[in-house]
Amino acid sequence: MQDLAELERRIAAALQRIGDGVEALSMRPAAAPATEDGTDSETETRIAALEADLAAERALSASLRQRISELEDAPPTIADLPTDVAALYARIDKMTAQLDVQGLEMQRMRKTVVQLRENLRGLRRAQVANLADPEQINRAMMAEIEAMRVSRLSEVAEMDEILSELTPLITEERADA
Repeated sequence: MQDLAELERRIAAALQRIGDGVEALSMRPAAAPATEDGTDSETETRIAALEADLAAERALSASLRQRISELEDAPPTIADLPTDVAALYARIDKMTAQLDVQGLEMQRMRKTVVQLRENLRGLRRAQVANLADPEQINRAMMAEIEAMRVSRLSEVAEMDEILSELTPLITEERADA
């Protein structure tokens, strides 16, 4: 797209030069020596140069229109993109997958925290009433174990993320050594 903007700028500049040239010709007094057909040689040279510029810009404009229509007909795929852009898209996909894993871990942690809060409320009520409910203590212990398991899974997912970022660096360093 930057190429298109640059080419449009060049076309506009060339058209402006042509317009300036035509305007200069119309304002110039006819004091120069005329050729057989009544025009001076400098004007003919200038007109020929402007016509050549105009023809070149028209050809460029036509090729740009053709390129635009090609781009509109078939948008580029990731394979058509330069290598660095394709690598960035691959990295974005990888990071998106990592975020998905982290999101699942966060949902598990929230669910476990809710369970822990409910069990703690029940244990407080039982303590106030001086009632020892072994089933409620068992549920609290199971919720706490689940919280530790979820915390461990979250840490493992984080370590996997760190390892996936370090692996290419380590491989590159070994290749350099």
